[in-house]
Amino acid sequence: MIKLFSQKPSTGFELLFNSGLLQIFFPEFCLLHGVEYQDGKGHKDNFYHTLEVLDNVALKSDFLWLRWAAILHDIAKPQTKRFEEGIGWTFHGHEALGASMTARIFKNLRMPLDSKMKYVQKLVRLHLRPIALTQEVITDSALRRLLFDAGEDLEDLLTLCEADITSKNPEKVKKYKNNYSTVRIKLQEVEEKDRIREWQPPIDGEMIMYAFGLKPCKEVGIIKNLIKDSILDDIIDNNFEAAYELMKQKGNELGLKLQHEIHAKAVQEIVSINSSHE
Repeated sequence: MIKLFSQKPSTGFELLFNSGLLQIFFPEFCLLHGVEYQDGKGHKDNFYHTLEVLDNVALKSDFLWLRWAAILHDIAKPQTKRFEEGIGWTFHGHEALGASMTARIFKNLRMPLDSKMKYVQKLVRLHLRPIALTQEVITDSALRRLLFDAGEDLEDLLTLCEADITSKNPEKVKKYKNNYSTVRIKLQEVEEKDRIREWQPPIDGEMIMYAFGLKPCKEVGIIKNLIKDSILDDIIDNNFEAAYELMKQKGNELGLKLQHEIHAKAVQEIVSINSSHE
């Protein structure tokens, strides 16, 4: 049995791989092994890179499911590997495919398919987002979106991303860590200002269904996501009035007819009543 709670869990994986046992019950992980070259350009061995990331996470946390996120963060690289002229090896979309592979891997390994699996999926899906923020001009909208999408798991996500720094170049490591420090500071500033992790859009699905006389359907999701994304991306103001106007506009585009008017004051009263009962 792999001792994932050990201080260096990579040791168990290496023993299982070298014995041939890992190939039997976890073949997806074994596909990460090896380096391919084309035009003199090779990529890193993602099997041993993943084990390094796992050990780095183990130094920071003993949370089992964060360690599983480390194991699976690059699991889809073999399926997404491409060689592009003038660029080299790419793995576009491996984070999204890896998140979708997580459920099947958990099922095959007889692990829970509940919130623990969804937590791992989330971290696998988001693990490139903080990295992208270190390589570009950081906008408040990008920070807000990361805060909203990561939610209460933001710190674990950042731990995973920092563990993903496995370069042997000390200058690169220093640069990446400094970049993450900058991202952490900016995330904290935006969170203190906007409270995004506690935030919910001013109009929810229930209000949309009431306004248009709908039952749960895809149109409700389309309007709800449009409102959320428009606020997070600074396209509209974060208030009821702006969200309501956008709701009516999009509803009209979708061929929906407004059945009931919703007023901000009534919504505030409902929120106040619900809060007093909690």
